[in-house]
Amino acid sequence: MSATEKKSPEAPEGKEKSPAEAFLEIVERTPLGEVETALISCNVVPTADVAEQVLKSDICYSRPKSAVRFFRWASKSLKLTAYAWNLLIDILGKASMFEPMWDAIRSMSQEEGGLLSVATFASMFASYCSRGNFKDAARAFDVMELYGVPPDAVALNSLLSAMCRRDDGAQAALDLFERSKGKVAPDADTFAILLEAWEKEGNVQRAKSTFGEMIVRVGWDSRNIPAHDAFLTTLVRGDQFNEALKFLNVMRTNGCLPGLKFFANAIDLVVRKADYVNAIPIWQMMVSDAGIVPNLPMYNAIIALCSSVGNTDYAFNMLDEMPLNGVFADSVTYNAILEGLIKQCKARETEGFLMEMSKNEQLPSAPNCAAAISLFSKEFNPSAAIDVWHCIVEHQITPAEESAKELITGLLDFSRFAQVKIYTDEMLDMGIELPQSIIEKMKHTFDKAGKRQTYDQIARRLKRR
Repeated sequence: MSATEKKSPEAPEGKEKSPAEAFLEIVERTPLGEVETALISCNVVPTADVAEQVLKSDICYSRPKSAVRFFRWASKSLKLTAYAWNLLIDILGKASMFEPMWDAIRSMSQEEGGLLSVATFASMFASYCSRGNFKDAARAFDVMELYGVPPDAVALNSLLSAMCRRDDGAQAALDLFERSKGKVAPDADTFAILLEAWEKEGNVQRAKSTFGEMIVRVGWDSRNIPAHDAFLTTLVRGDQFNEALKFLNVMRTNGCLPGLKFFANAIDLVVRKADYVNAIPIWQMMVSDAGIVPNLPMYNAIIALCSSVGNTDYAFNMLDEMPLNGVFADSVTYNAILEGLIKQCKARETEGFLMEMSKNEQLPSAPNCAAAISLFSKEFNPSAAIDVWHCIVEHQITPAEESAKELITGLLDFSRFAQVKIYTDEMLDMGIELPQSIIEKMKHTFDKAGKRQTYDQIARRLKRR
């Protein structure tokens, strides 16, 4: 019954208005004191369906007093449905017209057919709690039975949920739970609501207490994933990761596991902490035990962690596994593995992986390009370093200054003077400025090799920059 979802119909130009459109035009444009007169004068008889269409419109929610006038007028000619009454309660509550709301509740209780329901009171709870009026919301819960609606777990959960939607409502929710649980038996949803509140608060102690009580009262329930997610996430965010792992293993023993929400948070944490030891067991539990298919960011995070600690074999296995789960690697995935190979100084594997990246139309990042050129130069493979440079030029990978510096340094070390001249010219054409330290090294190396004339050609170009 959210006002944001209720749109008043508009008649297409040239077509006769429907009854609902005619009533809405009166409610929207007629002064409050003249609404009922205008409705009578329109000579259109409402139906139950039309009344519901009007009451659930944005117009009635924005003009609650006029909506009440329409409701009164419509009720004189037909028996309005329980849904129409509930809409009226919702309109009045959202407008903070609480006295008229209770008048409507009393009228509903006197109608034949038992119009009042848990849904009616749930609307009231939401209206009170949205304004932080938790005491009156709790009083409404307490008097439900007086109006012929026995409070049950659904009603309790509706009120707890309404309270917990506000940042300041968790304590009120706990107070209500503690005094009501003897009369209304809480269910799995009750505990999930409270655990999500403690997650939002970051209250580890209350989360542990509530979780323990949940196990005692409703037992282990594999379907109650929100509760498991909220509890474990609270522990993880409360810096009790080892405690979370203990509970996770106990849950698994009892056939219960959290969902994607927890595993995503846990993997994010172990990656940030570079906790490779715990990362792999959590990942395997998620995929094998919980049957959760990781998404691309999760794959990228764990692949980056494996690559950073040197386990590129595991990273490669995950890269091969991704398409089987309908997940396709992107440049982040490939660059994470490439960075790991470079850091481990695996020159041959790095060269082969760069070729694979090229086949899959994935580009190395600018930092990885510079690091790869440096690695190939140190491993006496200038041809591979030049291939990386060609990739930079062809695909305009920027910034290229660090790669340029590494390439010229390597070529000078290998005394490849002709190539130094060619690639320096190319770099200058690209607008790349070589650092003074490289220019000095170039001059010294060319002089030492008796290639001063070639250096002078480069120097003249440098002066024209």
